[in-house]
Amino acid sequence: MTWRTATPADAVALRDLERAANVVGLAHVFADLPFPDEGVLARWRSTLADPSVTVLMTGAAFTSWDTGGRLRHLAVSPEHWGRGLAREGVELAVAGIRAHGRTPTLWVLAANRRARGLYDHLGWAPTGREQPAEWPPHPVELEYRLPESGHDR
Repeated sequence: MTWRTATPADAVALRDLERAANVVGLAHVFADLPFPDEGVLARWRSTLADPSVTVLMTGAAFTSWDTGGRLRHLAVSPEHWGRGLAREGVELAVAGIRAHGRTPTLWVLAANRRARGLYDHLGWAPTGREQPAEWPPHPVELEYRLPESGHDR
């Protein structure tokens, strides 16, 4: 699949892809709570308008990062899990972040075992910092960092 730069016209598609991935992958975290469609759409519109953020997408995945060094978003449509798209998205973000001379960081839900397994495999490590997630029920997020010696394995 080819990655391309997302535009403001992609906000709804990004929200829909995020919903598809989260409803399946994070059902154990958010249980029966409704997906916050309007809030996530507003966040995507703001993100896409922010010149410090890069958003790349395919028809089945997205990744985004900012010039401050943070991988902000990564998702793959469940029907495309296991095909390497998440790894590609992380690699693109890391290259973009390092091009700005930054050390990559990210926040991930503590209960998101699938994502944490990927980050661990790629050399990321928890920093020990925690914060509540943006959306109810506000589960714990962990900060991860990719050290200079970290690399894709």
